[in-house]
Amino acid sequence: MALFPFILVKSAGLKNDAIIINHEKIHLRQQLELLILPFYILYLLNYFANLFKYRNHHLAYRNIIFEKEAYNHEHNLHYLKKGSWYGWLKKI
Repeated sequence: MALFPFILVKSAGLKNDAIIINHEKIHLRQQLELLILPFYILYLLNYFANLFKYRNHHLAYRNIIFEKEAYNHEHNLHYLKKGSWYGWLKKI
């Protein structure tokens, strides 16, 4: 979980998982793009709108625009260097 400026992991072993860390770093950049607090507001609003739409927690979560960007690019360890800022807007 990314809570600016920290990345929180369930276990110490996950600190070395490059994919998970990259996913969370993408969230940190999203938080910076929106000046932190608006990110959390939009994240929750998008989640609840998706929950209403899909009536399923997992589908609601996976369809949050910020999660779509992070999941789509988590395996690309160069995404944050080469990817465009505000990439999540393409997921709307």
